[in-house]
Amino acid sequence: MHMPYLRLPRPVLLSLVLCAGLALSGCDTIGSWFGGGESGEDKEVQYVERPIDGIYNDAWKRIRDGDWEAAAKQFDEVERQHPYSVWARRAMLMSAFCYYQANKYPDAISAADNYIALHPGSHEVAYAFYLKAISLYEQIVGIGRDQSNTEAALVALQDVVQRFPDTEYARDATLKIDLTIDHLAGREMAVGRYYLVRGDYIGGINRFRVVVEQYQKTSQIAEALERLTEAYYALGIYNEAKTAAAVLGANYPGSPWYRDAFELLQEHNMKPEEDKGSWISKAFSKIL
Repeated sequence: MHMPYLRLPRPVLLSLVLCAGLALSGCDTIGSWFGGGESGEDKEVQYVERPIDGIYNDAWKRIRDGDWEAAAKQFDEVERQHPYSVWARRAMLMSAFCYYQANKYPDAISAADNYIALHPGSHEVAYAFYLKAISLYEQIVGIGRDQSNTEAALVALQDVVQRFPDTEYARDATLKIDLTIDHLAGREMAVGRYYLVRGDYIGGINRFRVVVEQYQKTSQIAEALERLTEAYYALGIYNEAKTAAAVLGANYPGSPWYRDAFELLQEHNMKPEEDKGSWISKAFSKIL
């Protein structure tokens, strides 16, 4: 059985633990692990040596109570106190999942990384890679802030798709990759617009060029071409301005961005005209 997918119903989580198929000594019944017991009443993890079934009992009580972080710490205890058991491996992944549910993303990533390092051949390792990727994805911030988490999320999501292409994790990661790339393109556009407003046309062009050359399939491409028309026109480099507008019109003829670019040139007795030798034309021809 593969690991559960994102926000899991409790029966699936229980099945996850049962599938390891290990009978624990000192445990009256498998079902008693999930019975709630009194040992989980104290919210703080008690760092005293305990049998595996007692720790699991506490962890599942915390899950039922919705206390995901406390549950994660209990699963951490399984690995700490019983590091060579089959249940230590399973608890490590459950810890990563619980930290993710608690929005403790750095802890989830750390637990997932530990699992990947120690159990690279495990059947559930795909889920560890996925948990790491979505924990990074959840930390993506607005385009006005540093995008290091966005870049790390993109790498991790692509890793899931490349390593486990036929899994449900890869399908979801593919959707998130598109959104992440669009976000990075949006960051370049925001910085480019900042330069443009302040008259730093070269700085703006450099940012819009990144979008044209690296993020061609995003929703930002039409605006990038229009902004290139503006910037090149302002610099008096009319050949590139006309080329940007022509490429924009050829590919997004109904776009309001093309209308703006066309009107800008028309006001100054020019019209869109593509120069096949322009970097814009060459870059965009590679897209098509």
